[in-house]
This record gives sequence, structure tokens and C-alpha cells, in this order.
Amino acid sequence: MLIESSMTLMEPEVPSRHEDGHHPWILSLDANGTPHRWISWQAACHYHARGMVAWSLGEREFHFLGGISRATGERSEITTQSIIAIKGRLLRPGALTQVPPLNNRELFRRDRHLCAYCGHRLPGSQLTRDHVAPVSQGGRDIWMNVVTACRPCNQRKSGRTPEQARMALLYAPYVPNKAEYLILCNRSILADQMDFLTRHIPRQSRLRLP
Repeated sequence: MLIESSMTLMEPEVPSRHEDGHHPWILSLDANGTPHRWISWQAACHYHARGMVAWSLGEREFHFLGGISRATGERSEITTQSIIAIKGRLLRPGALTQVPPLNNRELFRRDRHLCAYCGHRLPGSQLTRDHVAPVSQGGRDIWMNVVTACRPCNQRKSGRTPEQARMALLYAPYVPNKAEYLILCNRSILADQMDFLTRHIPRQSRLRLP
């Protein structure tokens, strides 16, 4: 099948855009089914066209039309599901527990936008990254030493530990695994993708809370 560079979403079988106005991301796995990363629908079509999809699953299917083959006069067509496993891609043992990069957006989502000291739920613009053991006292900028804090609580705590500031932590920090990080990274996860990833998140994940 000849796939031209131009691909458009087929109508009317599926909506052209997800609820947030964008095409949904496709969840890619390695050949063993370990969550790997989010890919665009164009990348998913590329893997299908090159015969690199080992297997796929998910309740949602997306149909795409491509260019017309000069040899046959037929138009190319590709169907992809919301979750695909890529042939020949095997993540290293322990990849699921590899420490993900730390940034405020995923930190705030890990902590459900709750200040670790006063318990108020606030938008990201009113939250900060607080180091439980202050950097000035040797604390490190890592997942296990940071929590979400509102600006007033962060200023009140200043360069002290919670014990020194007499400010008890309402929850403990933890390192999200790869599956949880993929959830934290994507605001537009489809229900079947969320169900798949949830099976791989740790018991202590706050994403399991109602």
C-alpha cells in the first residue's frame, strides 16, 4: 500500500477531534506490552504503513485516508486503535520504574493540586514546588524531596524543614512510575488508555484516589 505524505481523518466514522479540540494521542507500547510513550496519529500511521505494529487494542478506532497511488489509482487507508505495540521495541527490564523527569506540571498533578501543608486545592498558577528538606540544608531537587505548596505556605516555611517550621505534611512525596507519568503528562487520555495505564500504576499513586 502506497502512503502519501498527506493524511486526513476519515469522516463520518470517527470524530475528527477529541473533546479538547485536538486529535487524541495514541499510546505506544513495546512488544511485551510495557507502556512507552504518547505518539501522534501521524506516527501511528507511519508504524502501520511500515508493518511495524505487532498488535493493538483499545475500544476506539481511528480511520485515516491518505494519498492516491499512481500505480493502482486506489486511495490508501489506515485504521489504528488507541493503543499499539511496536515490533522489535523491547524496553529494558525495570523501564516501568525508571525515574521520570521532574517538572512542576506533573508534580502538581501527582499531588492533585493540593497544598501539602494547608490542604487547599488551587490552580497551578498559585502553586509552587517546595523542597521538604530545603536545598539550603542539603536537600535535593528530586521527586522524593518535593511536594506541592501554595505560595503563602511556601513563604511561611521558608528555608526550614517541616519540623523546624512546625508545619506537618498532609501527604508524603513519592516517585511516579512510567505509567503514572504518562497519565500525568496527558490531559486528554481516552477511557481505554486510562484503563490500561491504571493497571500499571503503583498502589500508593494518588491517581487511585476518588
